[in-house]
Amino acid sequence: MRSTRLVMGMPVTVEVVDACEPSLIDEIFAYFDAVDRRFSTYKADSEISAINRGEIAADDFSDAMKEVLALAATTRRETDGYFDERTPSGAIDPSGIVKGWAIRNAAAMLRAAGCRNFYVDAGGDIQSCGENAEGRPWRVGIRNPFDMRQIVKVIAPQGRGVATSGTYVRGQHIYNPHAPGAPIDDILSLTVLGSDVLEADRFATAAFAMGADGIGFIATRPDLEGYVIRRDGHATMTNGFDAYVVTS
Repeated sequence: MRSTRLVMGMPVTVEVVDACEPSLIDEIFAYFDAVDRRFSTYKADSEISAINRGEIAADDFSDAMKEVLALAATTRRETDGYFDERTPSGAIDPSGIVKGWAIRNAAAMLRAAGCRNFYVDAGGDIQSCGENAEGRPWRVGIRNPFDMRQIVKVIAPQGRGVATSGTYVRGQHIYNPHAPGAPIDDILSLTVLGSDVLEADRFATAAFAMGADGIGFIATRPDLEGYVIRRDGHATMTNGFDAYVVTS
């Protein structure tokens, strides 16, 4: 079964190769919808919006909110502040970590239902498991930021999570928190492989905010691999990334 729906302001695709109840796909999308209703800063009735209005005390945050904010604080420390869940205005916006967290949880729901071969893609951040419908390892394409019709690399994640940060689709929306207002203009795309999609996602945005130095940061993390495309057209990968590249 495969279904793509617009949730959390982005296309979300869930494909399950194993035989499963049709309602399982609906449960997964209902979960993503619930995450959006809790964490969206664009919804006035979301929990995060209420928190930013000062209407909910910290002790009364939901367990999900406490978990995400704890992950955000940990990521901020691990990235020397290049990941920051607070906006320049002081509002809390954990959206840079929520997507990977939600995909990881959706994958856990599928595993709990007995699925062993599946693929979850939310806005280009991906968690796959097992094999596709053709009995082959799942493959993920990295788009050419200069021409999105082209794929510059194809990787087989081998069960690892994939997250890509960039400005070539949404324009400048990632900034260096240590230089407020300064755009990231030396790189266009950074793809990160992590032990799962949450690990990939929570470091991808921070590493992109570091600009050209981000790939070096990824290389220092033994659990991460990365591939960056610079504005001048050159690409650099970490030492272990090539092991995931499909050559034929």
